[in-house]
Amino acid sequence: MTAAARLEPLLTGLLDGPLPFRLRTWDGSAAGPADGPVVVLRNRRALRRLLWQPGELGLADAYITGDLDVEGDLAGSLGAVRTALAGRGPVRPSARDWPALLAAAARLGVLGPRPVPPDGRARVGGALHSRSRDRAVISHHYDLSNAFYTMLLGPATAYSCAYWTPGADTLHAAQTAKFDLVCRKLGLGPGSRLLDVGCGWGALALHAARNHGARVTAVTLSARQHDHATAAVAEAGLGDRIEVRLQDYRELADGPYDAVSCIEMGEHVGDNRYPQFAAQLHGLLRPGGRLLVQQMSRGAHAPGGGAFIETYIAPDMSMRPVGATVAMLEEAGLEVRNVEAMREHYARTIDAWHDTLMQRLPEFTALVGEPTVRLWRLYLAGSSLAFAERRMGVDQILAVRPAAGGASGAPASPAQWYGESR
Repeated sequence: MTAAARLEPLLTGLLDGPLPFRLRTWDGSAAGPADGPVVVLRNRRALRRLLWQPGELGLADAYITGDLDVEGDLAGSLGAVRTALAGRGPVRPSARDWPALLAAAARLGVLGPRPVPPDGRARVGGALHSRSRDRAVISHHYDLSNAFYTMLLGPATAYSCAYWTPGADTLHAAQTAKFDLVCRKLGLGPGSRLLDVGCGWGALALHAARNHGARVTAVTLSARQHDHATAAVAEAGLGDRIEVRLQDYRELADGPYDAVSCIEMGEHVGDNRYPQFAAQLHGLLRPGGRLLVQQMSRGAHAPGGGAFIETYIAPDMSMRPVGATVAMLEEAGLEVRNVEAMREHYARTIDAWHDTLMQRLPEFTALVGEPTVRLWRLYLAGSSLAFAERRMGVDQILAVRPAAGGASGAPASPAQWYGESR
């Protein structure tokens, strides 16, 4: 009996229905619908990984190592399988499934020691959200390689959701539109004092100083981001307007600022610490000063994150429905003035990054190696799908620190942010 013929009844039992994909195995046999997404088990080790670690993480390890592959469009295949499995029972084997699974594994020659996991897993320790642990978490993901991120993200080197408009239909134009929207919402002008918390590679700081005349303090925990941003500021001749710091946000105490931006950094703060984080941002603003938080969220009934993200991408990352974040900002004494959902913008942004990765695959592979490239293919494909399916979102939240008597200093209408007349 072929490997595929042995596996098909086991898989249909686990999936509580027919295979939603075409399965091809190392012996050349196949099972499942001829027109479905094609999943390839290149060797027995792929199944051994799943026996030792059933579920998302075992599948991810098998894909990253190349033991398992998906032919064609990865995101499309993942989406088709998710749709086909919607409403079915749990995929993970129960105790009663294991005798048949192990017997089949023995007949297929799959049994053996636990395979070594691929490189790229985060290795962090210490108390959750301690300064040393947060630094290690940030370093794990953001210190991969400045050359890698520059090539992937494009000239802006902006690792956050872009803002796609009819006049901004390239990634660079959409990122520039996002920076300008942030600066307009914050009301920046010549001499405005801006604190950019989690500044990345310095793109927003450069835009705010160059195009709006702001004086910017830019803060990051990533050593490589700090080096890149510092060099970019010097090259732009903006050293008199931008200070880049390698600093934990908890060490900030030099307010008041006219404005504070926090672009997709708040996800790393943690649910328990977020109220203190919001209170600190409130304290760093002058009365009438504005805060703009661009932050990922999750659907009300979606878990957010997952084993793969926690293990390989962003350990300790915390997402919540946007309303919960708004409540924490309000409880810190801030007045939320505007919330703009940008979920569809993020799916398109991630697709643009994925297109770049695939178009320059040999260059990326030479730079970081094939397993890391496969990890990023899986990460980007899965993330795009999460935003497209509304399991994750991203929102711009504009808040102010009200002045005495309640004055906000913010416009009554957002028309000026979009160049509209209302």
